[in-house]
Amino acid sequence: MSDLGRIPHKRKTGRELFHDGDHGLDFNLLDFWRWSVSDLVSNVTRGVLAEYLIANAVGAAGCIRDEWAAYDLDDPRGISIEVKSAAYIQSWGQEKLSTIVFNCPKTFAWDPETNRQSSEKRRQAKVYVFALLACQDQTMLDPLDVSQWDFYVVPTVLLDRRTRSQHSITLKSLRKLHGEPVAYAGLRDAIGRAAEVV
Repeated sequence: MSDLGRIPHKRKTGRELFHDGDHGLDFNLLDFWRWSVSDLVSNVTRGVLAEYLIANAVGAAGCIRDEWAAYDLDDPRGISIEVKSAAYIQSWGQEKLSTIVFNCPKTFAWDPETNRQSSEKRRQAKVYVFALLACQDQTMLDPLDVSQWDFYVVPTVLLDRRTRSQHSITLKSLRKLHGEPVAYAGLRDAIGRAAEVV
């Protein structure tokens, strides 16, 4: 039986062709990406996009996203980051804007090397970044415009000290905990400061 350890990943270019054995087909990986993740407003894709924005802000976008890691990002300064995303406007038809609530429960970490969960349920990252796609006008909505995002950077220790829900946080509670949102250009510094809070 072959080794069934963790599969190493290589960063793709998008030019990789699909093929039928040795015969190349006329579509490539970029075509798949366009087909599968062009709806940047959908909940899942928007969440991954938020991670990518923050990865770029801290200089961590040169690697490959690890979908099964215990937390979302490793800042080059050694800061573990969890990213949570929300938006007022969704891809589907709405009667009103969405109420903003971020889920942030304690979890069991899973180790992809050993395929085992940790025994302790906790928040795995040092810092949480709550990314809100804050535009409330569907005709203007552009998830690629970082000025349309509000970022709330919170030390995990502050989330753990909350006496209210430990599973989620409303925007109102987040503002009480954090204050005004951070602009994209200020994310790296804000994350660094949050990591120093004990």
